[in-house]
Amino acid sequence: MQFVDEASIIVEAGNGGNGCLSFRREKYVPKGGPDGGDGGHGGCVYLIGDDALNTLVDFKFQRFYKAENGQGGMGRQMSGKAGEDLHVKVPVGTTVVDVDTLEVIADVTEIGQVVLVAEGGRRGLGNIHFKSSTNRAPRRTTPGTEGDRRNLRLEMKVMADVGLLGMPNAGKSTLIRSVSAAKPKVANYPFTTLVPNLGVVKLGMHEHFVMADVPGLIEGASDGAGLGLRFLKHLTRTRLLFHVVDVAPFDESDPVETAQAIVHELGQFSPALSERPRWLVLNKFDLLPVEEREERAQAIIDALGWEGPVFRISAISNEGTDKLVQAAYRWLTEQRRLENEDEEALAREQEMRRRMEDESVARIEERLGRRRKRPAEEADDDDFDDDDYDVEIEYAP
Repeated sequence: MQFVDEASIIVEAGNGGNGCLSFRREKYVPKGGPDGGDGGHGGCVYLIGDDALNTLVDFKFQRFYKAENGQGGMGRQMSGKAGEDLHVKVPVGTTVVDVDTLEVIADVTEIGQVVLVAEGGRRGLGNIHFKSSTNRAPRRTTPGTEGDRRNLRLEMKVMADVGLLGMPNAGKSTLIRSVSAAKPKVANYPFTTLVPNLGVVKLGMHEHFVMADVPGLIEGASDGAGLGLRFLKHLTRTRLLFHVVDVAPFDESDPVETAQAIVHELGQFSPALSERPRWLVLNKFDLLPVEEREERAQAIIDALGWEGPVFRISAISNEGTDKLVQAAYRWLTEQRRLENEDEEALAREQEMRRRMEDESVARIEERLGRRRKRPAEEADDDDFDDDDYDVEIEYAP
């Protein structure tokens, strides 16, 4: 399946039906009077959140969606049939932006959430509405109005509780494989992960959370280098970030420098996202001699000046992963409890999400502005092309 997380579509609501100009024509009923019926309302276009979808690939092949027009009115005071509404399914986590006004129309974050994106035209009135004591044979009707037509930009962000952040080959995909049923590709070279992967981490019958793995970052990602920048937006819906650091990199790079580079790129990409709670996850401890492990870990912690939670794991051997996911589940549960009981905690979370969405709209506006200013052939080279990401993706069941 192709993984496509951005799409542009056109939606058009149905036009309203025209009112009818008609008079009664029956035997033995002279001057029967007006009997023109009203037209039908035009159909509307709605988007519906569907958890069965995890990509916007369908919108790559079909970009135009139109609801049914309303039927015109008829004689004998018969109204026209209203146009059928059009319901378009989108993945949960889709942000809908009007390209022309840059208005965020909706954020589809719940299963079954229904969003009106194009309203149908209003019906026209038949001449029966215009009769009076002084105008017994009105020849006036009103036409139906046109339905809305909008150019929309769809951006999908995966719905996850925990996001994995780190350099390429830090072991993020191995970690999500070891704690969930997701099976992303794992190999001993950078940029093995080309698309986001979701995994459901189950701890008990009703105890679980969703983890997201995105392509690794490199220095300069905020300026467009590497793959990570394009997929960093998928972390904006997460509540908690795991900063995965390779303590024994095969290229003998400094783990402290790479970790600091990631923090810098995160702040450049999204100041709001950089304020999210972040835990330090020191990975690949199995590659170090036992007697050197604690000394190496403490040196990294001290050099980073890290004051938050720290976990020492080996994703490939599952060493320390149970402790990590248990702690994450307890933290997420406590956060949800606080938001349900404390209005200030809920307001802080809503404000954080609002800031992230504002940043997202600003990035969309910047990209669209760049497309309008530059020749089409240049924009095609630099901007996103669905065909560049015709890759397979597997999600956890």
